[in-house]
Amino acid sequence: MSRLLLVRRVVQLLVGLFLYGIAIALMVRAGIGVSPWDVLAQGVSFKTGIPFGLVTNIVGLVVLAFWIPLRQKPGLGTVLNVLLVGPSAQLGLWLIPQQTELWAQVLLFASGLLLLAIATGLYIGPKLGPGPRDGLMTGLHARTGWPIWAVRTAIEVTVLIIGWFLGGDVGIGTLAFALLVGPLCSLTLPFFAIRLPEPAPAVAELEGELEGTAEQGPGLRGEGVGEQDAVRFDVRDGILLESDASTRSRAADRAASPLVRGPQPDRAPAEPRTSRPSRLIAAHWLDDRLTGRTRRAHARRA
Repeated sequence: MSRLLLVRRVVQLLVGLFLYGIAIALMVRAGIGVSPWDVLAQGVSFKTGIPFGLVTNIVGLVVLAFWIPLRQKPGLGTVLNVLLVGPSAQLGLWLIPQQTELWAQVLLFASGLLLLAIATGLYIGPKLGPGPRDGLMTGLHARTGWPIWAVRTAIEVTVLIIGWFLGGDVGIGTLAFALLVGPLCSLTLPFFAIRLPEPAPAVAELEGELEGTAEQGPGLRGEGVGEQDAVRFDVRDGILLESDASTRSRAADRAASPLVRGPQPDRAPAEPRTSRPSRLIAAHWLDDRLTGRTRRAHARRA
């Protein structure tokens, strides 16, 4: 991994975390409801008098402590997420006035939600470790075997109820966040994804230290992922991802299983399963244009 690439990854991570905090502040100042975790932070802030930004840091540290029994190791991005989102959110609250007109509230919330989706793509794109809340979700999924959507729903409903009882702001914005953050992040994640070369043995250990051991998505497996692989985004699961190579590998594992899954001659044909299709979006769109990789690929084909 070149020094320039590492610098780019760290800078993109820092920009993403800073904008994430500003996005939270925009939604808080809109006053029509915030995300479940921010409802919790608001409620704790109201009850204790501790500034919202500092509560966000404390909540992040508490969530990170739950990684220990899940045997997950935080990456650089995880640690910086805990340290930087709170201060940037507090700065945003200091700069942005509270809104009382409905049109201004809706506009401010929509701006915050869009900025949060962009910021999510920016800080996850460098692959330096997920945020503490995302890591908790994927860690519980890995340990319990529950579907990722069930784990996410259970965590966020619990957090939302606790925050609501403490006085956090629950409103139409909370519902809008739950419905829209997944589709929006499914657009920004591939846009800001950074293509990483296969690390040399000498730097593989350093790369592991930077990324941590927490997966950034359900079933994400990096081995054998080629440049032309797309990335699968399942809106039902929120914001995290799985490569096409991972999907094929999982299908091969299932086919090799000793369990009988196909239709049998003495049974009626199994009805085809209908499921909501995942959205397939080519990854590394911006990365290709920054490096000129797409043009070079076309030149080679010609």
